[in-house]
Amino acid sequence: MALRVTFVAAAGSLSRLTERFEDDRPLDHAGWSDVQRVARELLPLAAADLRYCSPNPRSRDTGAGLGYAPLVQLALRDCGMGRWRGLTLGEAMAREPEAVDAWLADPRAAPHGGESLLGFIRRVGNWLDTRPPEDDCRVVAVAEPSVIRAALVYALKAPPATYWNIDVRSLSRVSVTGRAGRWSLRIEGVSARPSWM
Repeated sequence: MALRVTFVAAAGSLSRLTERFEDDRPLDHAGWSDVQRVARELLPLAAADLRYCSPNPRSRDTGAGLGYAPLVQLALRDCGMGRWRGLTLGEAMAREPEAVDAWLADPRAAPHGGESLLGFIRRVGNWLDTRPPEDDCRVVAVAEPSVIRAALVYALKAPPATYWNIDVRSLSRVSVTGRAGRWSLRIEGVSARPSWM
């Protein structure tokens, strides 16, 4: 059997348009309520052999609230956004429209003085590739949606622009199975016979 890494999206994430770059805010009351609402469903993941989380407060709080007692991994931090840290995409666009356009168009660009999208995807991918190679090892990682999008782009060897087309919702989960350089996406859910059969 292959290594299985299940990513759980941190609670409290809003739509991408209202997300703040490198958001360091802790979970608010609504976020804690959401964690409590899904805790029973996600609690079995606490039995994973290894439990990790992003260093940001929402990911740490979500992991703790789900009973995972996760170990913080710096490699799972959000994309370094330089002078745009704490801004929404709309705020950055209002201040530096040409720079935002360049950043969205070129995955190698880092006009904000931080990390490029390509560098971010590689960093998260390197973390994924260095997980323990033992067969049947189960890993859970609570992370921001941006980190999970980067991991999926890397695992699927998709073009970097694919990052913008992946929607990761608060407290959703997705798994990848395999080992370094050979990952497959695993869709979670109940198996049922399609209605068209």
